This record gives sequence, C-alpha cells and structure tokens, in this order.
Amino acid sequence: MAIEVLPVTGEQFGLLDAVIALGDRYTRFLGLLTPPAYRKHADDGGLLAAVENEEVVGYALFGLPKRNHYVRLAHLCVAEEHRGRGIARLLVEAIRERHAHRLGVRAKCRRDYGLSGMWTGLGFVPRGESLGRGKDKETLDTWWLDLGHEDLFTEAQSDALLVVAVDHSVFAGLRGAGAERAVEEAQALEAGWLADLVELVATSQLLHDVHKIKDREERQHQRAGLAGLRSLSPPATAVAARHKELAAAVKKELPDVPVDDQLGRRLGYVAETSCAGLQVLVTRDPELERLADVAWDVARVRVVSPAAVTLHVDELRQAQVYRPADLMGTAFSAEEAAPGGDAELVAFFDQVGGDSGSAFAERLKALARDGVLWRRELLRDGEGRPAALYAWALDGRTLNVPILRTAAHPLEETLARQLLFMLKRLGREREAQFVSIVDPHLSAAAVKAAGADGFTEDERGFTALLVDACGPAEEVSEAAGAIAARMGRTVPRLGPEASAEITSVAERVLWPAKFMDTALPSFIAPVKPRWSTELFNVPAMLVPRDDVLGISREHVYYRSSGHRGESVPARILWYVSEGSSGYQGKMAIGCSRLDEVVIDEPDALFSRFEHLGVYGRAEVRAAADSSGKVMALRFSDTEIFPVKVTHGRLVALAERLGLRLSLMSLSKISNALFQAIYQEGHRKT
Repeated sequence: MAIEVLPVTGEQFGLLDAVIALGDRYTRFLGLLTPPAYRKHADDGGLLAAVENEEVVGYALFGLPKRNHYVRLAHLCVAEEHRGRGIARLLVEAIRERHAHRLGVRAKCRRDYGLSGMWTGLGFVPRGESLGRGKDKETLDTWWLDLGHEDLFTEAQSDALLVVAVDHSVFAGLRGAGAERAVEEAQALEAGWLADLVELVATSQLLHDVHKIKDREERQHQRAGLAGLRSLSPPATAVAARHKELAAAVKKELPDVPVDDQLGRRLGYVAETSCAGLQVLVTRDPELERLADVAWDVARVRVVSPAAVTLHVDELRQAQVYRPADLMGTAFSAEEAAPGGDAELVAFFDQVGGDSGSAFAERLKALARDGVLWRRELLRDGEGRPAALYAWALDGRTLNVPILRTAAHPLEETLARQLLFMLKRLGREREAQFVSIVDPHLSAAAVKAAGADGFTEDERGFTALLVDACGPAEEVSEAAGAIAARMGRTVPRLGPEASAEITSVAERVLWPAKFMDTALPSFIAPVKPRWSTELFNVPAMLVPRDDVLGISREHVYYRSSGHRGESVPARILWYVSEGSSGYQGKMAIGCSRLDEVVIDEPDALFSRFEHLGVYGRAEVRAAADSSGKVMALRFSDTEIFPVKVTHGRLVALAERLGLRLSLMSLSKISNALFQAIYQEGHRKT
C-alpha cells in the first residue's frame, strides 16, 4: 500500500499517540517534547503524519509564525526501519503544497549530526549558523527551502515568541559570574523549554561593558559568550536622541539620581533597546530597575527581571501586540468615511492578491451603488492617518460587514480585537443574531482576532452568533441551536453538568449568552467611582471618551490581597460604591468575564499588567494591604447595563431570593442572584 501523508488534529487521539511514540524513540536527536506540545501543533495545523498500512512511519512537526511569513520546521522524523524510501521528501513536499503562499521552510539542525547531505537532497540550502543553548554550545546550521517567492532574507531570522535585550548584570550571570542567586536567575533564561520562546540579544552597550572588564581571562571568557547572542546595532543618531530624552526625564522625575557615567551607561541600554524596536530589557541592576517608569514613559521599554521573563513570557509578548491602555487618552478618532475619499482609503487598506489598487477602489464604489445604506466607518490615529476601516448594514437579523481592514500600525492587533467586539455590541444593540464578515481579503490581524473571538469561517467568510439569552443551560442551548440552524449550523448543547471552563468558552463564543445553572461561578466587586469612571466611563466623564475606543476588551483592577473565594473562570458584576465629591454611586453598572486572579508584589503586578490598565505604579502600590501584596483581577468583554441597578433594587432582588447581599468587598454570589441583577440591568420597561 502506498504511503499517505495525512494532517493530524488534536482530536485524532490514536494517530496523535502514534506520532508521539515515534518522536519519543528519537528524543536523543529531536529533544524532549511533551504530549501537550504535540497536541498544540496539531490544533494549529502544524502536524503531518506519513502512514502506511495504518502505521505511522514518519511525521513533520512545524509552526506557522504569524509575523514571520515562513514555515518553521521543528521535527522531520522517519522511523529507522523505513528510511531510504523517500518519506522525508513526501513530508516536505506536503508542507510545500499546503503552505505554498509562505516564503519558505526554515529548519535548524546540529552540525554534528552529519545530515547536511539529507537537507541538500531535499532542496534546502544552508543559511548561516548559530550556537545552541546547551552546555556544549553545539553548532546549529540554519537550512532554508525557498518556495519561489521574492527572497527577503539576508540572514537567519529569529522565530522566537519574544526577543529581549540583556544588560551586563544578566549577561555576566549567563557566563557564571556573580553571586549564586544571580547566576541561577540569569541562566534560567537559557532553559531548554524557553529555546523557541525567548531570544536574548546584545546591544552595543553590552559590548562596551564587556570591553571594560579589567581581568583578561574573565574578559575573554565573556567575549566568547557574546557569539551566542545576536547583536543589534540601531542607528547611532536615533540612539543619541533617545538617550537625550531619557536623561532629561530622569533629571525631572528623579532629581536625586546622580548624573554620571553610570547613569549614562544604564540609559544607553534603554535607548538602544528602544531604537532596535524591542520592548523588553532584562536586568538585575537595582539602579536600572529604578529607572523603569522613565524607560516606559519615554521609550516604551519594559525594564524587568529575569524571573519576570521566565514566569510571564506569554504576557510580555501579549503586551507587545495587544495594548488597549495605549488607546486611552490618545487622539484616535472615529468618523464616517466621506464620499470621494476612496483614493486615500485604497492607499492604506488595499490587500495584496485580488483586492489591490483599482479592484479595491471598485469595491468601495460598489457599496454606494447597490441600494443598501452602508455605513462606512474610518478610524484615524493621532496624526490623522487611517488606522482601521469597516462598513456595515443591518439585514434582518444579520449585521453584514463587507469590509473590515486594519492598516499597518503599532496598535493594529489591538484595534482588530477592539473592532470585533464593537461589532458584536453593535449587532446586539440592533437585535441582530449574527455578525457576518464577508470581506474576502481581511487583514492578517483581523483574521487572527476573529479566530480567537468565536467567529467561524466558511466559504462566505467569518460569522459569529449573538445569543441574547440568560437562563438555564437547556434554554440557552435551545436558543443558540435555533439561531445556528438559520445559518445551517449546529452548536454543542450545554447542560447543568457543564464545567466552569467549558461554560466560559461557550459564553465567549455565543456572547452575550449566560448559562446560569452550570459550574461557572459569579462574583460581585465594589469599585470606587473614580476607578469605575476610568475603567468603564460610568459615571461618565465630563469630557466623554470616544464610544468606539472607550471600553477595552481586556482590563485589570487592583484591590487588597485578601481572598474571598475567588476562582477563575467566572463572571463578575461591578458595583460602584458610594460616591463622594460629586460622583454618583451605589449601583451595579455591568458585568465582565473574570479571566485571572493574581496576588503578588505591587511592582511585579504593575510590570505584568500595565499594558491593560489605567493605573499607575503609585496607585497599584496604594492598593497593597498590611501583607504588602496586591490582588489583580484581569477581566474582559465588559457589558455596561443600559439600566443601572440601584442599591435598593439590589437588596430587594437578593431578599426576594432569600439571600443577604454583602457589598463591602469582593464576594461570591449565587448564579440566581446574578441572573436577577443581569436581567434587571437589561430591563426594557
């Protein structure tokens, strides 16, 4: 029987287990990979198996980086007894065919494995080399298989999730110099499991610091280690200008800091990190950590410890691409796209392929001719440049979106996520049951955001269901099934036995649905009027925020660290406590999905969650209790109630259910009470 190459999904347990078993036979060469990692690649479309007579004889495990447009080949494995039959070529050709739109296939392989002939025979060419992270500092060859597109690569590129600059206090630890704890913290950055997640890079300031080491043997020892880091050299003029800005800020904000060579050296790291396009600088130098606020305010560089990287690599990466706090207080503006301005829109929002130039211009004009009253909305940044464009119209129970584009922008992914939730809110306000995005050339950021936000893709585009129901799981599932049936689809039914995790996912996908008799718990949190205004614009500011950008998809709220039975995932109701100085209070204003509860030192939480909130470091520190710790509540997809539920009404709803309501601190409430308050907040009479 012929060998067949099949895609493997995380649900094909038998096939996946066979692949894992084959990989485990060759961990000496492939390295140890856990079953969840295999499953994650499979779910992401990155696992192919070569099968013969129901036996897995080989497999290819690969990643599809979002920002680097190539295939990252991690494993190419063929069972020893089946080698020499062209199985590796079949797997590579399958990758080539399935991902022909990507620039190429990139792989790294130890030179001492002696596999250069194999890679050459498969059509790969060598593209540089690097040193591995292991103790023996093995040489890794980089191999490249071009897929016939214009070659944009001049050197081996990083495919790490997060690229960070290190200062000399960390680099010396990497080379074994310093106190035992310093060495341990630094060398944790080189742990094997971080190899594909974090890349450590050097800037010119590190080279200068190594050059200044007086002991020749130690200097040479550290210089040898520099070969293992990619060196970045941003333009000197840009670095000098940024350095000057930083120095001026330090002089103003930290007048007690001596202006000397040591300060200049520390600011050099910040300036070079910023001008190299990075956002994370890792240090163990307490004086550099003291400059953290200035580094962020002036250069948008996060100064963090090695532990912050190893513990929170995902959050640090997320903070780079999703920064809703940066939208607040900015000059982003929304307007209706004026007729006759299509040339400007084409310049910013056309896509390569079949929708560029005149083709996109014609699509824009067609919207004005087809008899439907399309609303064309345009978002501009503070400099007046178009940042996002979308068009919509209501057709019965469907909010149709024929155009949804985001322009290349530092906040592009943030805007895409904001816009998708805004479209859901818009559909719900108009009693729609579907949001249908039929733009055939969505930007990559919008496609990524749609997949993470419960939109499903078919030949028509991306569609999300809007299930405006709150009640028992059977009733809400029935409503969801009826809506899905109108689109020729089915949705899983939830029962009262559904876990909190499954229910939370269902409520995200079917938003604003609420399954009230499942295991998903509910909480109520008091929030002072000042912070409810900042977080939710309730009570409203004297100068209202833009409706489109005022409420973030994701946010964080800080409180004292005392536990009140918090668990995640959960729902959380927001109660504005008694007002003062003219603030209006004592009312429930809305609800959110509670995604995470973390207790830690104030500075650690601020570094971790700053990109989500309106709190400054001083406010986070002020929330600490006698233990010196703070609790951070990370929440998302906030709904502001059309009808605010007053304190008196809250008490009456609780008494009707035979319950007593505590509003002094964060507390758990019954799902029955949550349902009563939620329905009161959406009361229409």
